[in-house]
Amino acid sequence: MNNLDFENFLVALRSIRGQILRSLLTILVIAFGITALVGILTSIDALKIAINKQFSSMGSNSFSIRNRTDFNVHRRGKKTKVAPSIKYSQAMQFLENYEYPADVSISTQAAFNAQVKYLDEKTNPNIPVFASDQYYLSTNGFTLSEGRNFSSTEVESAAKVAIIGYEVENSLFKTVDPIGKSIRISNVKYRVIGTLEKKGSSFGFGGDRNIVIPITTGRQYYNSPNMNYTITVLTSSPEHIEPAIHEATGAFRAVRGDKIGKDDSFSINRSDNLANMLIENLSIVTVVATFIALITLLGAAIGLMNIMLVSVTERTREIGTRMAIGAKQSTIKRQFLIEAIVICQLGGLVGIVLGISIGNVVSMLVGSAFIIPWLWILLGIVICLITGVVAGYYPAQQAAKLNPIDALRYE
Repeated sequence: MNNLDFENFLVALRSIRGQILRSLLTILVIAFGITALVGILTSIDALKIAINKQFSSMGSNSFSIRNRTDFNVHRRGKKTKVAPSIKYSQAMQFLENYEYPADVSISTQAAFNAQVKYLDEKTNPNIPVFASDQYYLSTNGFTLSEGRNFSSTEVESAAKVAIIGYEVENSLFKTVDPIGKSIRISNVKYRVIGTLEKKGSSFGFGGDRNIVIPITTGRQYYNSPNMNYTITVLTSSPEHIEPAIHEATGAFRAVRGDKIGKDDSFSINRSDNLANMLIENLSIVTVVATFIALITLLGAAIGLMNIMLVSVTERTREIGTRMAIGAKQSTIKRQFLIEAIVICQLGGLVGIVLGISIGNVVSMLVGSAFIIPWLWILLGIVICLITGVVAGYYPAQQAAKLNPIDALRYE
């Protein structure tokens, strides 16, 4: 910035102070638009981080095999066909045939709304009970806070043992260590051998109300003809997931007897698919939020242009005086452009501070980290610069075109 620009900057600040109410209102309108832009975009970044954090606990290197529910939909007027449930025998056959080096877990939801009791304490009848093997915790992203996992012997012998979630532990064992205690699920007694760490229920997912029992025990007490099993595969790293999925598809098509040329009678879902889908939807929200913020800034730009035109009229004698002592048209134009840019940048500064604050409040609520959105800060500064130039160009041009003699005689 040369001396002339610095002088114009100081003149702009004096002009803003001289028209403090109008300038303040314009600054606040611009700040509102930038707050909306930076605040929403920062909040969306926080949500993306929270989504990735939530689903990364499930493992980005795992996938599940389930029966397909949209198989042969409405073909030639026929009724919708639903693929048959995955049977226990099919899941076990897949386990025997699948040769890819990965952990494989077989599970089923044995009960959807069970009530669990310990002495005189009991839960609400809304506890999901899952029956699985010793690989269920690792393949589904659960961590033990206390106790131990199932042993292979307990799974094979249909032992009546259970691993309980955080909410179940808090409901039944408020001041007592749950390990080794006996609970009743559907009037069957189980010994608690482990408790799960708290996961929370962000975005509708979690597991704090879950109870896990051995799969053989679940088949013994909850077995039904339509029981549907899920196969979960955990690879050693995300790089191995694609070949693992390809091999699993071929192996399970053979188990299900899917003929060549026919669709799969099952679906394979990666654990990060839903996270990616949610993030894609947030990207749409980002575009909409940006559009709304830009409309707000357009209104602010119109208001700023009006204020600058009024300012040109009120300062006609000042402009004439400056021209009379040698100021060029380019100097006058630059003065008013700098004034418009300064007003916009002040509004942008206020908006950025408020936007970051709002975004990080959202970040705190969803359990994400503190965010300094450098990209959105830079975007806000650039938008304010463009807004200042667009809104100030026409008034600056009008000021530069004034005739010095007429300007000096203006009352």
